[in-house]
Amino acid sequence: MVEQRFDAIVVGAGPSGNAAAYTLAKEGLNVLQLERGEYAGSKNVQGAILYSDALEKLIPNFREDAPLERHVIEQRLWMLDDASYTGMHYRSEEFNEEKPNRYTIIRAQFDKWFSQKVRDAGATVLYETTVKELIRNTAGKVIGVQTDREDGAVMADVVILAEGVNGLVGQRSGLRDELKPDTVALAVKEMHFLPRDVIESRFNLKGDEGVVIEAMGSVTLGMTGTAFLYTNEESISVGIGCLVSDFTEKREAPYELLERFKSHPAIAPLLAGSEVKEYAAHLIPEGGYNAIPSLFGDGWLMVGDAGHFVNAVHREGSNLAMTTGRVAAETVVRLHRMRKEMTKTNLAEYQDRLEKTFVLKDMRKYRKIPAFLHGNKETLFGLYPRLLSKAAQTWFRVDGLDKKAKEKAIVSSFRQARTLRGMIGDAFKLARAWR
Repeated sequence: MVEQRFDAIVVGAGPSGNAAAYTLAKEGLNVLQLERGEYAGSKNVQGAILYSDALEKLIPNFREDAPLERHVIEQRLWMLDDASYTGMHYRSEEFNEEKPNRYTIIRAQFDKWFSQKVRDAGATVLYETTVKELIRNTAGKVIGVQTDREDGAVMADVVILAEGVNGLVGQRSGLRDELKPDTVALAVKEMHFLPRDVIESRFNLKGDEGVVIEAMGSVTLGMTGTAFLYTNEESISVGIGCLVSDFTEKREAPYELLERFKSHPAIAPLLAGSEVKEYAAHLIPEGGYNAIPSLFGDGWLMVGDAGHFVNAVHREGSNLAMTTGRVAAETVVRLHRMRKEMTKTNLAEYQDRLEKTFVLKDMRKYRKIPAFLHGNKETLFGLYPRLLSKAAQTWFRVDGLDKKAKEKAIVSSFRQARTLRGMIGDAFKLARAWR
């Protein structure tokens, strides 16, 4: 095993773990990062969205060599029924700025690049190393980790857990509860490869411009979930995810749900002629603010997906991961320089710092939304999309029927479904939850 004593140990090499390890190493601390995969990103084949602001705070010049795919200039939000969609698009030439705000990335490539930055900063990084448990002293303070390597005990002043939503170290150590099926989503994704010029023609793009499509509706069969499509340089990331509890209740297979989304009339033409080369499934924390576990204790901190830091309402994850990793590391750096022990009392500064960032402010603001969506899933993800589509069909068809009669027909269809009052009520409920 490597040197047996470090200032800090980081468990995990995803965005939050890399952000933490990079920050620690750049500030001169002796840091060990442990990753169970063959290399950083080896467990991630899917595409994702990168929010530049969070990464710029770590590596201001990341655009010079980071493996970025396309910068996003257009966002499409679609509500699907079985044969159509009702949507909103926003596209702006202003997103073709010198330093774009959002990029599509391929996690396997990006995580590998980020890990190299961590090593260049001076951290010791070990791959194919599984942390089996935390090591505590007689007072219960975490003082290191036990790995699966020979002579695998490694000591440190503090351990930062960045092991992901389904990481077992925190659970086995009693630092957080086991995952609850209604607070975590199972997402399945595929990578569809197409020539660059075909993607640009199909999505009305030029150069490195990109499009993101996020969709909800009947495609999830009444389950709480969303689907998406991202354009990369020479591929398209497409996927769908629903709460694990809904998959269990409905007894639906995730891959069949993905096939249903891919064959939707609005999606199939965008994927036509593509070659599927990669498929992946992974868990996403969806419980929001109310699912966040304890984030600190004697000798340990928790960051990223392990702390349920995902804003499901705005579909944000990587920025929360990198921000929590950075803030945790900054807390450790300050305590280290002041020669303060990594006790629970001192590490509480991590939560105090987070309170001043957008992370907890945003998650607290939307804390009621997940429960609202799950409690109204049959109407929000099934009935309402179909009724809206039917209303649009009635309104836009020119068939000799006068517009007043069309208005009555639309209102009548909602009344017959006994949903007009329900929709208005749900709108008010959602507005209250949003506040």
